[in-house]
Amino acid sequence: MAAQECMWLKSLMGDIMCKIDYAVQIKCDNESAIKLASNLIFHERTKHIEVRHHYIREKVLNQEIELKGVSTNDQVADIFTKAFEKPKFEFVRVVLGVIDCKHALRGSDKN
Repeated sequence: MAAQECMWLKSLMGDIMCKIDYAVQIKCDNESAIKLASNLIFHERTKHIEVRHHYIREKVLNQEIELKGVSTNDQVADIFTKAFEKPKFEFVRVVLGVIDCKHALRGSDKN
Protein backbone atom coordinates (compact mmCIF):
# COMPACT_ATOMS: atom_id res chain seq x y z
CA MET A 1 0.00 0.00 0.00
CA ALA A 2 2.79 2.46 0.88
CA ALA A 3 4.55 1.71 -2.41
CA GLN A 4 1.42 2.40 -4.42
CA GLU A 5 0.81 5.66 -2.58
CA CYS A 6 4.43 6.74 -3.12
CA MET A 7 4.17 6.06 -6.83
CA TRP A 8 0.86 7.94 -7.01
CA LEU A 9 2.41 10.96 -5.26
CA LYS A 10 5.42 10.79 -7.58
CA SER A 11 3.07 10.80 -10.57
CA LEU A 12 1.07 13.69 -9.11
CA MET A 13 4.26 15.71 -8.61
CA GLY A 14 5.13 15.08 -12.26
CA ASP A 15 1.69 16.32 -13.32
CA ILE A 16 2.29 19.66 -11.57
CA MET A 17 5.68 20.11 -13.23
CA CYS A 18 7.75 18.93 -10.28
CA LYS A 19 9.25 15.77 -11.76
CA ILE A 20 11.03 13.43 -9.36
CA ASP A 21 13.62 11.44 -11.27
CA TYR A 22 15.13 9.45 -8.43
CA ALA A 23 14.01 6.38 -6.52
CA VAL A 24 11.55 6.96 -3.70
CA GLN A 25 12.88 5.64 -0.39
CA ILE A 26 10.65 3.46 1.75
CA LYS A 27 11.97 2.47 5.16
CA CYS A 28 11.08 -0.99 6.41
CA ASP A 29 11.96 -2.85 9.61
CA ASN A 30 11.42 -6.27 8.03
CA GLU A 31 14.68 -7.53 6.49
CA SER A 32 12.92 -10.55 4.95
CA ALA A 33 10.49 -8.29 3.08
CA ILE A 34 13.38 -6.20 1.76
CA LYS A 35 15.26 -9.28 0.56
CA LEU A 36 12.14 -10.77 -1.02
CA ALA A 37 11.41 -7.56 -2.94
CA SER A 38 15.01 -7.28 -4.13
CA ASN A 39 15.59 -10.91 -5.12
CA LEU A 40 14.42 -12.33 -8.45
CA ILE A 41 14.84 -15.95 -7.37
CA PHE A 42 11.59 -17.82 -6.83
CA HIS A 43 11.47 -19.76 -3.57
CA GLU A 44 9.09 -22.51 -2.50
CA ARG A 45 8.25 -20.45 0.57
CA THR A 46 7.06 -17.54 -1.57
CA LYS A 47 4.90 -19.36 -4.10
CA HIS A 48 1.77 -18.59 -2.07
CA ILE A 49 2.21 -14.83 -2.54
CA GLU A 50 -0.41 -13.49 -4.93
CA VAL A 51 0.66 -11.76 -8.13
CA ARG A 52 -0.82 -8.43 -6.99
CA HIS A 53 1.75 -8.34 -4.16
CA HIS A 54 4.66 -8.42 -6.62
CA TYR A 55 4.05 -4.73 -7.45
CA ILE A 56 6.76 -3.55 -5.08
CA ARG A 57 9.26 -6.07 -6.46
CA GLU A 58 8.68 -4.67 -9.95
CA LYS A 59 9.19 -1.09 -8.73
CA VAL A 60 12.40 -2.04 -6.87
CA LEU A 61 13.80 -3.81 -9.93
CA ASN A 62 12.93 -0.78 -12.11
CA GLN A 63 14.74 1.42 -9.55
CA GLU A 64 11.60 3.47 -8.93
CA ILE A 65 11.54 2.49 -5.25
CA GLU A 66 14.48 1.90 -2.92
CA LEU A 67 13.83 -0.13 0.21
CA LYS A 68 15.97 0.85 3.19
CA GLY A 69 16.30 -1.15 6.37
CA VAL A 70 15.56 0.57 9.65
CA SER A 71 15.91 -0.75 13.17
CA THR A 72 12.64 -1.62 14.89
CA ASN A 73 13.60 0.83 17.64
CA ASP A 74 13.99 3.65 15.09
CA GLN A 75 10.73 3.01 13.23
CA VAL A 76 9.07 6.45 13.25
CA ALA A 77 5.75 5.09 11.94
CA ASP A 78 5.22 3.56 15.39
CA ILE A 79 4.12 6.99 16.63
CA PHE A 80 0.76 6.33 14.96
CA THR A 81 0.17 2.97 16.63
CA LYS A 82 2.06 2.87 19.94
CA ALA A 83 2.29 4.88 23.13
CA PHE A 84 5.73 6.35 23.85
CA GLU A 85 7.33 7.94 26.85
CA LYS A 86 7.96 11.66 26.38
CA PRO A 87 11.65 11.53 25.25
CA LYS A 88 10.95 8.92 22.54
CA PHE A 89 7.77 10.75 21.47
CA GLU A 90 9.65 14.04 21.10
CA PHE A 91 12.47 12.36 19.15
CA VAL A 92 10.04 10.79 16.68
CA ARG A 93 8.06 14.04 16.41
CA VAL A 94 11.22 15.94 15.45
CA VAL A 95 12.26 13.27 12.91
CA LEU A 96 8.83 13.57 11.26
CA GLY A 97 9.09 17.36 11.20
CA VAL A 98 6.03 17.93 13.38
CA ILE A 99 6.18 21.14 15.41
CA ASP A 100 4.56 22.12 18.68
CA CYS A 101 1.80 24.55 17.59
CA LYS A 102 1.50 26.41 20.87
CA HIS A 103 5.12 27.56 20.57
CA ALA A 104 4.99 28.16 16.81
CA LEU A 105 1.86 30.34 16.99
CA ARG A 106 2.83 32.29 20.08
CA GLY A 107 4.72 34.98 18.17
CA SER A 108 6.79 37.65 19.84
CA ASP A 109 6.65 38.05 23.63
CA LYS A 110 8.03 41.60 23.44
CA ASN A 111 4.57 43.26 23.68
